[in-house]
Amino acid sequence: MTNDLLISKIWGMNNTNSITISQLKMNPMAAINMADDYPLEVFNRGTSKAYLVGKKLFDQIVEWMEDMEDKRAIDYALKSGELDEAEDFEEFAAKLGI
Repeated sequence: MTNDLLISKIWGMNNTNSITISQLKMNPMAAINMADDYPLEVFNRGTSKAYLVGKKLFDQIVEWMEDMEDKRAIDYALKSGELDEAEDFEEFAAKLGI
């Protein structure tokens, strides 16, 4: 899956905001502010080079990744028989360290 498709899938976006590297150099704080809710694609000479994300968005991405990691651990535990569906989730989550 390409980065554009992943971003689109996670955030329901069809297009990202974009700036050039020159615009980023001229006013980095404005770029950071633009990237608070949605990724900001950075272009250099017409080629996409990076995505800039603000702290708020980064925290959301990290939280989503942690949730997916927890889900995978639970799914694995269910499939391997480590977790009985009748077991208390909170106790099992403590065993997994989540």
